[in-house]
Amino acid sequence: MTQLRFTKMHGAGNDFIVIDGSRQDIRSIAPATWRKLAHRQLGIGADQILIVELSNLPDIDFKYRIFNADGGEVEQCGNGSRCFVRFVHEEGLSTKDEIRVEVRNGLLTLKRLANGYVEVDMGSPVFAPQDIPFNPLGLTSKQELHETLYALPLSRNSGAHADWIAALSMGNPHAVQVVEDINSAPVLIDGPLIESHPAFPSRVNAGFMQVINRQTIWLRVYERGAGETLSCGTGACAAVVSGIRRGLLDTPVKVNTRGGGLEILWDGLKNPNAPVLMRGPTQTVYRGEIDLDTL
Repeated sequence: MTQLRFTKMHGAGNDFIVIDGSRQDIRSIAPATWRKLAHRQLGIGADQILIVELSNLPDIDFKYRIFNADGGEVEQCGNGSRCFVRFVHEEGLSTKDEIRVEVRNGLLTLKRLANGYVEVDMGSPVFAPQDIPFNPLGLTSKQELHETLYALPLSRNSGAHADWIAALSMGNPHAVQVVEDINSAPVLIDGPLIESHPAFPSRVNAGFMQVINRQTIWLRVYERGAGETLSCGTGACAAVVSGIRRGLLDTPVKVNTRGGGLEILWDGLKNPNAPVLMRGPTQTVYRGEIDLDTL
C-alpha cells in the first residue's frame, strides 16, 4: 500500500491522525510507519493515531485501535473516542447518536449530544494494583479518605525525592498527583521519570492536578509514549476520580487543560460500579492523502 487517506482531528487540543481501516487495507503498516506519520516535523504530526475498523462482535458497531506517537499500541484514549464519533458521522459510516465500540481491553459507549459535544462512557475505574498494573511493594503509603497514596521515589540530576501519587486505571494506567501551581509543576522533569518508573511494568500516564475549587481543576498530563499533550481524556477522568476519592472534589468537575475544557461526571462514592462519563468538544482540522513511500 502506498497512498493512505487520513483525517487530522483534535479534542481539546489532543490531536490525532484518524484512519478508516474499514475501506482501505492497512494490515501491512508497521509500527515504524506510525512513528513517522506522528512525527511533527517529518510526518503529519499527532499525539496518537486512531484506526477505525469493523467489529466482528454482535451488537457492536466498530473496532477502534490506538497507536501512540512512539508506534506502540495502547488500550484507551478518551479524547480520541470523542473524535471517533465525529469521524464516523462525517465519513458516513454511521448515523447513530449512540455507538458501541470495541477497544483493546473492553467496550465503550459513545453518544453524540444535542450541543455538538460527545459523551463517552469510560466504564468504571480500576484500583486493584495488579489490574492497573502497578506494583506498590516497598513503597510508603498513606490513606486520604477513600484514596491510597504512594510515595513514588524519583531520582533527578538535582537529587532524589518522592511524589505522592494515586494509582488507578481508566482502561490505561495513571499516576495522579496534586500540585500547588500547574504552571510551575515539574511536568517535563518528573513526567518521564514517573512514566518509566519500575513500579509500573507497562509504563504509566503521569497527571499533575491543581484543585481550583470543588468542581474545577487544572490538569497537565505527561502521556505514556507521547510526552506532554495539550489534553488527555483518560487523564482527566483519572484526576477527577482520584480527587473525589480524596475528598477534594464533587461531581461534575470541569477540567481545564492547555488545549481546552472537559466535563467529568462520577458518582463512585455512592455507587462503586458507577461509570465515569466524559463530555467535551471535537474538531476536524483537515483531510488528506499521504504517500507512505515518501516517509
